[in-house]
Amino acid sequence: MHRSRAASALPASPQASASELAGARGIVGRMELNRRDALKAALAGGAVLLGGPRALGHDEALAAEACTLAASQEEGPFYVALERIRSDIRLGRTGVPLRLKITVTDASTCRPLKGAAVDIWHADGLGAYSDESSQGTVGQTWLRGVQITDANGLVRFTTVYPGFYRGRAPHIHAKVHTGGSRAGTHYTGGHVVHTGQFFFPEATSTQVYRTSPYTHDPNTRTRNAEDRVYTGQHGAGSVLRLSGSAAAGLRGAITLAVDA
Repeated sequence: MHRSRAASALPASPQASASELAGARGIVGRMELNRRDALKAALAGGAVLLGGPRALGHDEALAAEACTLAASQEEGPFYVALERIRSDIRLGRTGVPLRLKITVTDASTCRPLKGAAVDIWHADGLGAYSDESSQGTVGQTWLRGVQITDANGLVRFTTVYPGFYRGRAPHIHAKVHTGGSRAGTHYTGGHVVHTGQFFFPEATSTQVYRTSPYTHDPNTRTRNAEDRVYTGQHGAGSVLRLSGSAAAGLRGAITLAVDA
């Protein structure tokens, strides 16, 4: 039977000494650390999930994301501090359904980060934000919400695919807060450990924007390559992994490794 190198590092004899066992466990531990370092180095060297000069396997790429500090992007002008804790943030806004899974990890340990507040907000299908006086939406809170990470560092949101507006490709804003606590339907205290944005593959956006309500968007579509945040703030590293279709609904996922 074939054994992995990690398994074969442990002494097979039941009479193995304590020092031999300790030494073997040390080898296994170093191998795990070296694997984590190798994953970090792989991404730093240009390996990507799909395509690129050296494509990692799916599981390895996800593991590497857990160890590689997520790029920061600007907050933007439409942030409203820590909206209500809720998973379904649509509140009547229409569009292609998007079920979003965000996994938060501690970049220094590559382990899931439990109890962090993930705060997201984005434009509706016509490129408008809620609770903005300039857009006549003061007091409305659609497409804004907070979720608290579970033991796996995971949060889930149900929303709609965002529209576009002048100068910006479709995107979702996100902040990660730690050190605070839940108080009813809100998260209070703590501090921000990440501010960023999620972007979308162009081909998917093209499919989505052929449907209603996006066809009624009065704005001219801006593509990723024309978006200054995407091009100037490492947006290519913050593109959601999507599955599904515009007709049946989409599922998106991303891992955020933060400096916790």
